[in-house]
Amino acid sequence: MKHSIKPIYHPYWLWEEASHNMWGTVKDRELFLARAVSFTGQHCLYGIFMTRVIYEWKFSCEHNLSQQSQNRQAWLGHAACALAMNCPEDIVREAWWHLTDEQRDKANHQADINILLWENRQCQNYQLELMF
Repeated sequence: MKHSIKPIYHPYWLWEEASHNMWGTVKDRELFLARAVSFTGQHCLYGIFMTRVIYEWKFSCEHNLSQQSQNRQAWLGHAACALAMNCPEDIVREAWWHLTDEQRDKANHQADINILLWENRQCQNYQLELMF
C-alpha cells in the first residue's frame, strides 16, 4: 500500500549517514569494493542492515525516504553498507553492477520491504500524534 508522506527535510549535520562514511573515502578501494559486492549479494544480511537503518537513523531516513522522487531503494542500500562497514556510496554503486540480476532483484525486494515498513511506522506515528 502506497502512503502519502510529505517530504521531511533535515540539515545535513543531523544526518546519521555522515558519521558512517557514506559520503567519504577509503584508502583501500578494492578491498571495500570486494566487501560491498559480497555484502550486497547476500540479500538477507543486506536486508537486516536496511532494517537497522530505518530504526536507528531517524533524521537520515526522514530526509531521504520521505522524498518520493528519489531512488529510495538505492539510498537505503547505500545506507545499509555505510552502517555495516563504513563503505562510501560510490563504492556501493560500483559493487551493484558486479551482482547478478537475481541478486539485484532480491536486494531491491529487501529495500521495498523496509521502505514500506518505514512508511507504515511514519503513518502510525502521525496518527498517534493526532490522537494526543
